[in-house]
Amino acid sequence: MVRPPLRLRIPEPARGHLPPDPVPFISAAGEMRRPDLDEKVERVALMRKQLVRVLDPEGQAVGEWVPTELTTDDKVRGLRDMMLLRSFDARLLRAHRQGKISFYMQALGEEAIACAHQRALQPGDMNFPTYRQQGLLVAGGYPIVTMMNQVLSNDHDPLKGRQLPVMYSSKEHGFFTISGNLATQYIQAVGWAMASALRGDTKIASAWIGEGASAESDFHAALVFASTYQAPVILNVVNNQWAISTPEDFARGASATFADRGYGFSIPAIRVDGNDYLAVFAATSWAAERARTNRGPTLVEWVTLRRGAHSTSDDPSVYRPDDEVARFPLGDPIDRLRRHLEVVGAWDEQRHAETQAAVDAEIAAAFDEADANGSVRDGHTADPRTMFDDVYAELPRHLREQRDQVGR
Repeated sequence: MVRPPLRLRIPEPARGHLPPDPVPFISAAGEMRRPDLDEKVERVALMRKQLVRVLDPEGQAVGEWVPTELTTDDKVRGLRDMMLLRSFDARLLRAHRQGKISFYMQALGEEAIACAHQRALQPGDMNFPTYRQQGLLVAGGYPIVTMMNQVLSNDHDPLKGRQLPVMYSSKEHGFFTISGNLATQYIQAVGWAMASALRGDTKIASAWIGEGASAESDFHAALVFASTYQAPVILNVVNNQWAISTPEDFARGASATFADRGYGFSIPAIRVDGNDYLAVFAATSWAAERARTNRGPTLVEWVTLRRGAHSTSDDPSVYRPDDEVARFPLGDPIDRLRRHLEVVGAWDEQRHAETQAAVDAEIAAAFDEADANGSVRDGHTADPRTMFDDVYAELPRHLREQRDQVGR
C-alpha cells in the first residue's frame, strides 16, 4: 500500500477577497440567553458558538442581556467616550504623519470593547492590557494631555520616555504597564488576581490579549492557573480578525471559535458582539460578578474588526480586501449606539454634530498643550539618570555608581 505524502493545513490570507461567511456563528440580537452566574461550564459551553447581542438592526435593545442598570445618561456618556477615543486616535495618527511622533496604533472600530468594559468595572480593579485598549483610560477619566505627553515622550511623560508610544501605565486608573512582549500580561493578570484573593481583597483583574497572541504559551499557562485556582479574573480575547497581516484562523487552528479554548480548561466562555456597546457592558458585568462572588474566571471572546492598519508601520492594502469594512456584518460601534439613542429619543443629528465638534475641540486643545511641552524628536527628554528610578526600593551600590557616572 502506497500512502500519500504527509501535508500540513496552512490557512490562506484573504488576498483581495473575503470568505463567504467572514464571521461565523452570528446569532440574532436577543437570541442568546443569559446564563446564571453559577451555571455549569458544560451548559455554558453549549453557547460558545453563539454571540451575545443586544442591539438589533433597528437600534432596539432586546433579549435577556439588556443592561437595565444603564441609564440613558450612561449610554450618552458611553457614546461620547467612543467619539473622544476615535478623535484622540485620529489626531495622533495625524501627528505621526506630521513627524511629531515615531509610532502609533489606533483602536479604530474597536472602541466599544474597552470603553464599555471599563464602565462595568469598579475602582481598584486592574486591567492588564495589550496595545489597543486606550479606551480603558479614556473612559476611566485619565487625563488626555497626560496620554499625549507619553506618546510624545517629552519631559512631562509620566513614564519618563522609558516606554514606546501607546504603552501607557497608571496604577491609579487600573491600567497595568503594557508589555511589548505579547501575552506576558495574561499570566501576570492571573497572578495579580490570585494575590488579591490571598489578601482577602475584593478587587478583580481583567486580562487582555489579541486573537493572534493567544497562540503564545503564556496564554495557555494563564488558563491553567486561572482554572486550577479559580482566580477572580476576566480573560478577554479581542478577535479583530487580523494578527498584523495574519488572518485569525492561524491562531484559532482547528477550533471553531476562540471561546472553545475556555472549555478545554473548564472555564466558562462566551462570544460577544464587540461592536455592540450594550452587549459589551452586559457581558463584562456578568463576568465581573462571577469573579467577585468567587465563581472563578470567565473567558470572553470579543468579536470585532480592526478597521485600520495594525500600526503606522503597516500597509494593510497589500493583504486585506478593499471591501472588508463594508462587508463586516457587525457594523460600526459608534453608529450602532448612536442609532439606539435616536430610537429611544435621546439623540439627534444636531446633538451628534455638536458633540463631535466639542470632542474634536477638546482633543485639539489637549494636543496643543502636550505639543507645547515638546517631544523626544526635538530633544525634550527626561534626564538619563531617571532610567534608574522606580526599579528598586533601594538602589544597589553598583547602580548608584552608574547613575552618578551618567550625571557627570
